[in-house]
Order: sequence, then structure tokens, then C-alpha cells
Amino acid sequence: MDCSIPFTGSDCVLLAHGGGGRMTHRLIADLFYPAFGNPLLAQDHDGCVFSVPPGVRLAYSTDSFVVDPVFFPGGDIGDLAVNGTVNDLACCGATPLYLTAGFILEEGLPLKELERIVCSMQKAAAKAGVQIVAGDTKVVERGKCDKLFINTSGIGAVPEGIRIASEQAAPGDVVVCSGPIGCHGMTILSARESLGFETALQSDTASLNRMIAGLLEAVPDVHVLRDPTRGGVSGTLNEIAHAAGVEILLEEEALPVPEAVRGACELLGLDPLYVANEGLVLAILPEKAAEKALSVLRSFDEGKGAVVIGMVTSGTGGLVRMKTRYDNYRIVDVLSGEQLPRIC
Repeated sequence: MDCSIPFTGSDCVLLAHGGGGRMTHRLIADLFYPAFGNPLLAQDHDGCVFSVPPGVRLAYSTDSFVVDPVFFPGGDIGDLAVNGTVNDLACCGATPLYLTAGFILEEGLPLKELERIVCSMQKAAAKAGVQIVAGDTKVVERGKCDKLFINTSGIGAVPEGIRIASEQAAPGDVVVCSGPIGCHGMTILSARESLGFETALQSDTASLNRMIAGLLEAVPDVHVLRDPTRGGVSGTLNEIAHAAGVEILLEEEALPVPEAVRGACELLGLDPLYVANEGLVLAILPEKAAEKALSVLRSFDEGKGAVVIGMVTSGTGGLVRMKTRYDNYRIVDVLSGEQLPRIC
């Protein structure tokens, strides 16, 4: 898991690093190849070629990451990019296999910072059991990009018999949340110096594919899997409710909101249900399978705090409601705008 990358020459990114010439090749050969080296990447082409057994279903996902700041308690933009795409594939029911990585770098970015991020990506990929097999690098002038942006795309294989889709949520299903809500978003906010508050929170960024694979092996009739990133738990559940034409009823007392998140949200006037998460999965499955699902999730470090937070009902289609601790109800709607910009 060590990631020692030799690099000589300029100590920061130059426009020439993105020009396709000698310095581009040096950057790739001295930094990216040592970190991500594998037989498919060694094909040294614009893409990679690999075999797929007949009849195998594939899942494909892509995502871009522009988080500010790029380093934060519990992670950085590098492992966030790898974990984000791994989790998107896993929530399709797929076993993630290969990723690609595209970098947009700002001229003047210290190469030590880029090396640290690349090493973080390598470690995250190794932990998730995936390989980064192709990539691209572009450099823009100072001020045209904030340090760096990363795009990751990924492909995975979907096992036979697994079908995960939002429209499968059905009345009588329960909503399982794998852990604490809101840690990533509030960590990013606390790391932004302009806001002037501090917490002991750390981002929950993590790859969830092994945990999700364990869940699907034990409970193959899981109906929906989603990671509630931008838009938080509220945005994700509203998307599911609209897709399936069902109502989702949450229990406020059951929501696993850490006190540090709750306190920071109260200070800033935010609702934890709308705060981004990066190491959390929402699973919707038949009520009879809830105990087994909780047992499996809690056997993984990433799922030790798994709880049932609500259920699917046949009420007004596309609506998410919450029973409050005062025994009344409120609608949990989607945001009309961006609550927390550049959160991932």
C-alpha cells in the first residue's frame, strides 16, 4: 500500500505538462504510471482492451470531483474520486472492476500535492480491489481552475439474478441507512477557513463495494441501493419516491445524526437530511429481510451504525414525509438550489 513516486525537475505543474510533449510524458511516466501500474494500463494506449465473458451484464458510471478544499479531515479529492465511482457502481449491484481517471490541473499546483493525491487514489483503489487502467491530463492557466479537478469513470460486472433499480421500491419495504448522516458535508464546511468554526468531525469517504456485496449475497432481493451524496438523504429518497410512485415515511427519532453534525447544522441553519455523505448507503428491501440486512451491514466497519430509518407506503406518490419527535408530520422536500457548493 506504499506509494513512493520519484519525480525530478520542476516542483509545480507547468502548462507544458499538459502540452502532449516531453514534459507530459515525463509526468505520466514518473508520477501516474508508478502509482497506478497494472497490465491493462501498461498497454499504453488511449484506452485499454479486456475480455468480458458471454452473457455478463456491465454497469458503467462517471463522476467529476471539484471539492474545496482538496485536503480535508478524513480524506482528500483523490480517495473521494475513487470511492465515489466505486460506490456508484456498487449501488447498481455491480462488482467494480476498472476505473479511468481524468485530471484538470492548474498551472502552479505543487507537484508534492499532486503526488499526495495520486498516492491517495492508488491506496483507495487497492483497498476497493479495482484498477485504474486509463487516464488523461490537462493543464490550464493559473486562475482557470482551483488547484485540480478529477473525473473518474468506472465499469463493473453485475452478478446474475441481481436487479437494483429505484422504481422497485414497494409498499411494505423498509429504508435502511448504513451509518451516521451528514459527516462529510459538515467536515468540508468546517475545513473552509472563511466559515470560522471547527469540529472534530471527519469525512466518511470510503469504498462500500465489499459491504454491499456481502449484503446482496445474504439478501439477494434488495430492491434499491443508493449513496446519498449531493442532496443528502432527502434528495436521494425523493428521487426514489418519484421513480417508484410511492411515499416514503421517515422516523426522526431513528435518524443516526451525530451530535457534532446536529450542532453544526443548528449553528449554520442547515438540515442534516440535505447534507452530503460519501461513505453511506441507503438500502430499500422487504421488511422481513431487515434484521438479516442489519446484521450483515453491522459486520463491516462501514456499516456498524446501520439502522432502519423509515418505510415505504402506498400514500401520495413521490412524497417523502417524516414523523417528528413531537408526533406530527412534515414534508421532506428536495432543495430548490445548492445548499453546500463544491462539496464533492
